[in-house]
Amino acid sequence: MTATIAPLRPQLGDFSSIVCFKAVIVGVEDTLGPDGAAVVFIRAGKVRGRNLATELGVAGSNVPVEQLAGLLNAAIGKDGTCLAAVTASYREGEDIVIETQDTMCLAGEALGSDRKCTFTLGAVWGALEAITGELFTGEHTDSVLRGGTSDKFVFSPL
Repeated sequence: MTATIAPLRPQLGDFSSIVCFKAVIVGVEDTLGPDGAAVVFIRAGKVRGRNLATELGVAGSNVPVEQLAGLLNAAIGKDGTCLAAVTASYREGEDIVIETQDTMCLAGEALGSDRKCTFTLGAVWGALEAITGELFTGEHTDSVLRGGTSDKFVFSPL
């Protein structure tokens, strides 16, 4: 399930280079510092995720947590915008956990890097809040760069 709209760029298509996206991230980090940049990119991601859920007609659908991975992956995975592969969604107590791989934010980063997935975290967060109608606080916990099997986003209800 992907949003279908007319191409935004008729000659080059709607996708651009990871290298260019990463240059934006690094440039904003240089300007605002890592913490300031994180706030900006998480917020931008949340807006994108919320809008995407609305465009796809799933805002307010409150689908079961176990079905979120498939829904999100169709929208932002290989068959969607290629932001990240969403591989799992489940509950750990009251928290909702979303596991991702191949994220745009961490592409090309060296193993051991402390970089976090800010925009991707925000996009999943915004979609999750739009779909469930609930508010969460989100955190990027495990990382493939630091020995994890996935980039894990944990969302705790507010």
